[in-house]
Amino acid sequence: MSEYRFALLVMSDSKSKNPQEDRVAPVVEDVIKTIGGRLIKFEIIPDEKELIKKKLVEFSQDDVDVVLTSGGTGLYPRDVTPQATKEVLDYEIPAIPQAILINALQKTKRAMLSRMVAGVRGDVLIINLPGSPKAVKEDLEYIIDVLDHAIDKLKGDATPCG
Repeated sequence: MSEYRFALLVMSDSKSKNPQEDRVAPVVEDVIKTIGGRLIKFEIIPDEKELIKKKLVEFSQDDVDVVLTSGGTGLYPRDVTPQATKEVLDYEIPAIPQAILINALQKTKRAMLSRMVAGVRGDVLIINLPGSPKAVKEDLEYIIDVLDHAIDKLKGDATPCG
């Protein structure tokens, strides 16, 4: 596959009222370009569980390969992105957040407070990322070189992994 299609869903009560404050989308666009990715859908919504679920389902039915989320993975009472994500996944891929955590802990112990989830809905990969642009960049850069392989496999590529 030559081009990978990404969607980004940002969860933030404040940025949903002031979208110009978002600094995550440009970071995501820069990182996904390294594997031939293109951001084809982007939206900022408030931290509302039912709305997050609705948008994840909607985005995964669009012509995208990966839905990235940013925000709502911490410990605030309104941080409900992981719960919403789990409810729409067909199955989880726990090693993606585990790998991100291992890398992030090298930079800050606070990474252990993140509750990221990753998994598959249909043939679309969904990955929760933190809300901080710096953390999004570091985390996405760490996993980006395996995402093209994951996308190809989800789309039916039967060539051996080894």
